Amino acid sequence: MLLAREFVTYISKQLVKSLTPGTIETSSPDLLIERIAEVITEELSAEDRLNDEVRDLLSQYSEYMRREGVSYQEMFRRIKNTLISQRKVIRASGRDTGDPMKLSRDKVSEMSHKVVEMLRKNRDIRLKNKDSNAIRLEIVRLMTDILIAEEKVDRAARTKIRSQKRDIPEGSEEWDLMLRKYYAEELKKLGIDLAK
Repeated sequence: MLLAREFVTYISKQLVKSLTPGTIETSSPDLLIERIAEVITEELSAEDRLNDEVRDLLSQYSEYMRREGVSYQEMFRRIKNTLISQRKVIRASGRDTGDPMKLSRDKVSEMSHKVVEMLRKNRDIRLKNKDSNAIRLEIVRLMTDILIAEEKVDRAARTKIRSQKRDIPEGSEEWDLMLRKYYAEELKKLGIDLAK
């Protein structure tokens, strides 16, 4: 998944904190946080499932790719693009679409629609503002602000790793451990503690 589960929970907490009690009224904020996190996780998992499906397809064509000299990455991209267009899936990765955030603006917008739909159907929630689109736009604004801050944190953590005296290959176990450590440190500078 493009975002860590802890960060999805953080986004959900921030949405509930910002939307209650002015826009949304709920007797169970913790349950609402869970529901929003489920919607976001489901949306992000859709592309993960698609990636798994593409990998399965590619395993069946490994002999063909070797014989024809087609790279794994190129075939992966081609098949994924075909499936995305056939199934009308919105790309989650902002970097694939030129957005500066991890998530594309289209994906954020789609998630906002799903969150509002969930809010409208939930009996434990009362929407004070009957204009669903105004609520949706507020969700988009809040999520975008959080994701822009997250992107700066991610960039700072990666810069710290690259500034080490010795070269640490990206994707290695050491890189991943250091990235998690520096990422958490940078988030704490912004007052975001994922452990909470």
